[in-house]
Amino acid sequence: MIFFFMIMFNLVGLLIVRKHYLMSLIVIEIIFITLMNLFYFYLNSFYFENSLGLVYLIMGVVDSSLGLSLLVYLVRSVNLPYISSFSLC
Repeated sequence: MIFFFMIMFNLVGLLIVRKHYLMSLIVIEIIFITLMNLFYFYLNSFYFENSLGLVYLIMGVVDSSLGLSLLVYLVRSVNLPYISSFSLC
């Protein structure tokens, strides 16, 4: 139950800070950590191996490194860290 509230509060936080790249990435990483903990407790309740949790953790690390590299690229190319200054076209 607490994981549901953590995810919902983080999604609301994502809606509040959606105009700033770095804050959006931080909130997304907090959501990932919450899901990782939920997944870990789920696997432990059924006495499964934790190797699947390790794969999920590796995917999260890859996701965070790609997000950070995208953030660095966008801030260097646009020179402003806000989403409103970025256009796709």
